[in-house]
Amino acid sequence: MNIAAAANETLAHNSNVLVYSAMAVYTLAFLAYMAEWVFGSRSKVGRTAAALTSEVRTPAAAATRVERKGGTAVLERPEVVTKAAPGSRDVPDGPGAAGGTEKGDLYGRIAVSLTVLAWALHVGGVVTRALSVERAPWGNMYEFSTTFAAVAVTAYLVLLVLKKKVRWLGLPLITTVLLDLGLAVSVLYTASDQLVPALHSYWLWIHVSCAIISGAVLYLGAVSTLLFLFRDRYEAKRADPAGEQPGAFATSVMERLPSAASLDKFAYRINATVFPLWTFTIIAGAIWAEAAWGRYWGWDPKEVWSFITWVAYACYLHARATAGWKGRKAAWLGLIAFACYLFNYYGVNIFVTGLHSYAGV
Repeated sequence: MNIAAAANETLAHNSNVLVYSAMAVYTLAFLAYMAEWVFGSRSKVGRTAAALTSEVRTPAAAATRVERKGGTAVLERPEVVTKAAPGSRDVPDGPGAAGGTEKGDLYGRIAVSLTVLAWALHVGGVVTRALSVERAPWGNMYEFSTTFAAVAVTAYLVLLVLKKKVRWLGLPLITTVLLDLGLAVSVLYTASDQLVPALHSYWLWIHVSCAIISGAVLYLGAVSTLLFLFRDRYEAKRADPAGEQPGAFATSVMERLPSAASLDKFAYRINATVFPLWTFTIIAGAIWAEAAWGRYWGWDPKEVWSFITWVAYACYLHARATAGWKGRKAAWLGLIAFACYLFNYYGVNIFVTGLHSYAGV
């Protein structure tokens, strides 16, 4: 028995080491993603030189236009393409986070490689934690948070493997992952321990894993929705020559994001795809509640806020199908829905007492 306890303690220690190692590599990936954006940003001199020497101009690349008047080169603002070309459903998305430069792309590839290495260490930490406690590694907020971050990175890497142009997600994703893991190891950390009898059920694997996957993927949708609001506002300013124009920094960032239409479509597809899984999560929780407490629904705070989150996302999806609520109004509903998910996790678990409070922080 002592040997088994010592082995579990060693595994728990190794899990912590792997998580901290993952955080260190994630930090390097964060710096590489920053370098991708910084070194992918052409200077004004560079843009001018490219415009003067360019002989071919394509709308999809939104290149800088040059007109010669009396021997003087006049540089106009690059076009922002917001509509699909005839016969196409997709809007050209510009150069991406690397800014279309070789140096920026190099740092982007380094960032992705570091992300893969950090992800491997991260998943190793989650698996080792599971081995140390001999159960599903999401019995408390620390374990939930570390697994949540691992699943979010997994979803991002899967999209890259599927050849989706989502490298612009790298910087906000890794920033959030570092914040999530930092909070987990400093505030939410709980030593390896067994769970109360109510949680010893195969539904722990089903219900909580679905909640983690749903939340991690919904997070990607929330990031895209937030960026859509910024990009949509940027495009609206550019479309109004008489109004206030975006500054150089905003232009450098916004022109390397996908178009507002693409961001909106990406967020909608993500949310619509994972919504059935969130629905199943609530149903599975109700079945588990009946097995553990003898009732399917008891107005417990966690149950109530899970249902509120479901209603919020249902309203978002319905709004997308309603002509008057498409675009920014629907986007705000999407952000409110994800805020409900976050409150259900952090707010209810920490500040509200209920039947789900036995797992502890």
